Amino acid sequence: MSRDIIKDFKNDLLKRREVKVVIKESKNPGFERALKIIAEQFNANEENIVIKELKSKFGRDTFLIDAFIYDSVEDKNRIEPKKKEKKKSEGAVAQTQAAAGGK
Repeated sequence: MSRDIIKDFKNDLLKRREVKVVIKESKNPGFERALKIIAEQFNANEENIVIKELKSKFGRDTFLIDAFIYDSVEDKNRIEPKKKEKKKSEGAVAQTQAAAGGK
């Protein structure tokens, strides 16, 4: 497996390192494997890494990994968008309205 670093930029304002790496593998590595590859390549903790993209072209065995390596977990949690919580299902909302006597 070969690895080529395309971009390695230190963003001091956001306290992170922005990297793009091209790897050559026979099948799609997936986000978990890409996370391990980036952690090995840059000697970083996996908790501080966010994989933004994992792209390939049809029929090729090269994959582009676009990742951010944060200086700390606190910086990552402060900057990265939070995951949205799931809302109540439509059926549960209709049941509560019917029980309350509403439409």
